[in-house]
Amino acid sequence: MNALVSTFRQLHNGPQLLRLANAWDAGSARLIESLGAQAVATTSAGVSWSQGYADGQKMPADVAIAAARSIARVLQVPLTVDAENGYSDDPQAVAAHVMRLADSGVAGINIEDGNDAPDLLARKISAIKDAAAKAGADIFVNIRTDVYLRGLAPEAERVQEVLSRAALYRAAGADGLFVPGVCKAEEIQRIAGAAGLPLNVMDWPGVPDAAQLAALGVRRLSAGSGIAEALWGVGREMAQSFLDGGNIGPLKDKAMTYGQIQQLFLAR
Repeated sequence: MNALVSTFRQLHNGPQLLRLANAWDAGSARLIESLGAQAVATTSAGVSWSQGYADGQKMPADVAIAAARSIARVLQVPLTVDAENGYSDDPQAVAAHVMRLADSGVAGINIEDGNDAPDLLARKISAIKDAAAKAGADIFVNIRTDVYLRGLAPEAERVQEVLSRAALYRAAGADGLFVPGVCKAEEIQRIAGAAGLPLNVMDWPGVPDAAQLAALGVRRLSAGSGIAEALWGVGREMAQSFLDGGNIGPLKDKAMTYGQIQQLFLAR
């Protein structure tokens, strides 16, 4: 188990930008792995939808943990799970949930501050790290701060707000910093250079390309829920075509074959 965590930690140290195409279930995770991914991440939105819940802390912890266990079962590369806010406001409960994820084979998590006070997330991080140390376990804790995503500070103050939160989270034991929504090259470079944690950004309109991000000091790039959203759109189009005319339409030509999909799992 710790070997996967060690591998995952090393992937944040280069020499290449770690690219995470976010999965939403075991099948999509296995597909992504088969394409050469060094690690697989989940999208909380995609996982929530696949389990029949709205995104945004609506999915029960037990459902989320069971989904993570199902995904980890089919992978041989490290898995990092979007754990939203840790499924609780109680730091000890959050730590217990995260240890269940670690026991399920998860190498890393994302946990977010959202609209909560930064101090609450810092206490959650400390509780996770304490629980892991007592259990002789390890898990990479990537902290998502929503300063940009939710506009939690005036535009001119967002870099400094991110850095202030990063210092608090780093002191609590965080291993990485995720800043979805940041797009400007100069702001990305400032955060990467001063946060003291490997910086993770998200594919977003206006974000520099992967090569530029690496040059700016970014260590990790996430697709977020974009792939899942696109496939929901394709699925809607094909299902509507079938309901309207009795066939699934021209997108069928892009489908993987039954045998190709079967082989992803028979190979295990």
